[in-house]
Amino acid sequence: MKAVAILNIALSVLFTLCYLYQAVYLFVPFLKRKQKEVRCPVVLHRYGVLISARNEEAVIGHLIRSIREQNYPRELVTVFVVADNCTDDTARVAEEAGAVVYRRFDKQHVGKGYALDFLLQQIYRDYPREAFDGFFVFDADNILDVNYIAEMNRTFSQGHRIITSYRNSKNYGDNWVSAGYSLWFLRESRYLNHARMLLGTSCTVSGTGFLVHREVLEKFGGWKFFLLTEDIEFSVRSVIEGERIAFCKDAVLYDEQPTSFHQSWLQRLRWAKGFFQVFRKYGLALTKALFKQRRFACFDILMIIAPSMLLSVLAVLATLCAVVAGALAGVDVKPAVEALAAALGNGYLLLFVVGLITLVTEWDQIHCTPARKAIFLFTFPIFQFTYFPITLAALVSRVEWKPIVHKEVKTLAEIRGEARKVG
Repeated sequence: MKAVAILNIALSVLFTLCYLYQAVYLFVPFLKRKQKEVRCPVVLHRYGVLISARNEEAVIGHLIRSIREQNYPRELVTVFVVADNCTDDTARVAEEAGAVVYRRFDKQHVGKGYALDFLLQQIYRDYPREAFDGFFVFDADNILDVNYIAEMNRTFSQGHRIITSYRNSKNYGDNWVSAGYSLWFLRESRYLNHARMLLGTSCTVSGTGFLVHREVLEKFGGWKFFLLTEDIEFSVRSVIEGERIAFCKDAVLYDEQPTSFHQSWLQRLRWAKGFFQVFRKYGLALTKALFKQRRFACFDILMIIAPSMLLSVLAVLATLCAVVAGALAGVDVKPAVEALAAALGNGYLLLFVVGLITLVTEWDQIHCTPARKAIFLFTFPIFQFTYFPITLAALVSRVEWKPIVHKEVKTLAEIRGEARKVG
């Protein structure tokens, strides 16, 4: 029992030393409200929009319309869609909405990374090299605020080569699962990426809603990121290569979160497995870059991909095994049980506080009734605790990329008016 207690104390000290800086991030937006901006004229750039879609006929038309309705010159934005192994009318719906569509049928190379690289290679073949200054990447279920591209272009004009945006949700108030995702992404936008931007370090790309300079993609030879979490792989590779990922807080994107726990389990299982893959492939190179470049961004993203959740799970399992073994041997296990309960209680409280801070500051950005906002704050830590079994399953499971079914067909006006309609 003493060995387990020492192990838990050592892990607690280690985690505190490694992740205390993220607690500091919580205070940065309050203490440093404005970032130093390079005064540059806003140039109207030409953009290509990359959308990978697999059986997304229900939602893709809304995304393309939200792109075409931007407060930005329509003639400077070309929407490209790869209909990836589709068995529905995704391609037709996208074409009718005004997109340039390429069809891809490849059952051997499955995943968003392969589809995006295929799409880029078709664009490189059919368009001049300098036809576009940068490329946006969206998921088919996304909806953009009308000023999204204009705000991203403002940041792009300041010289930033990779830019991510503020990620909001279409369906925060559906249930505790969608709210758990949504609150986490809001926290990531406000208290991770925004804080990083204010401090002048590098942000990370999170799945969808980002802009990449043409030259960055050319340097990589296209979209050569094929792991289960291709967004994190891209972020890590970019940081290793010395790129800085910026954040545009005024560019707001809405996407749909799963509501089924089963679907959520499969998606987060893929994410957890993908993080293991990224750490295995890039952990050493990132560590070397940390000492060579001496950039805090290298340490930050190393902590993101490090298997800290796995260590937490193993520590909990070790404690439980020690409690069972001690009980069978007639040893007093009450102190160990109390320590485990206290650790879980403190974890719940910590996540609750993080969720509360995010909820209060982003209250007006969350489009559901006040009652649901309050209720789902209490389930937020529980949602995060479900990563424990997911992480353990990812360690021993063979995981493949599978598409998420999207069905939230809403316009921007409907998303923003949802609280009034439900209330």
